[in-house]
Amino acid sequence: MSYKLFLDDVRRPATTFSYMELPVFLEPNWVIVRNYYAFISLIQKKGIPDVIAFDHDLADIHYKVQDFNYEDPDYEKTGYHCARWLIDYCMDNNKELPHEIIIHSMNPYGSVNIKSLFDTYFKVWNVEHSVIKMNPYLRT
Repeated sequence: MSYKLFLDDVRRPATTFSYMELPVFLEPNWVIVRNYYAFISLIQKKGIPDVIAFDHDLADIHYKVQDFNYEDPDYEKTGYHCARWLIDYCMDNNKELPHEIIIHSMNPYGSVNIKSLFDTYFKVWNVEHSVIKMNPYLRT
């Protein structure tokens, strides 16, 4: 089944168009998930989407640097965790990553970390590269 997956805790695809300026965000039929667990559940039920748009910060706690504690088992997972899970899932199940990967997060470091995961996967496994698009306004 063909579908587009939008991972973000608050935004909708059409609002992301205002800064990404990608027409795909104006297309209908995006499936929106708001957290790590919904992301995993949807992909396990519907399969790998054609397009995934990643936000990094999926909870208010991610906006408060002093509160970061990655060792805490109750720490809310980010878009980075979703990307890492997706890569592992595709490798474990002999699946291809989506054709198009968009990182629409406003968090410059989180965005680069997500992109680095995919870049490393493509390089290490010498896999045909998916298209990766990032927020053009980020400065790292």
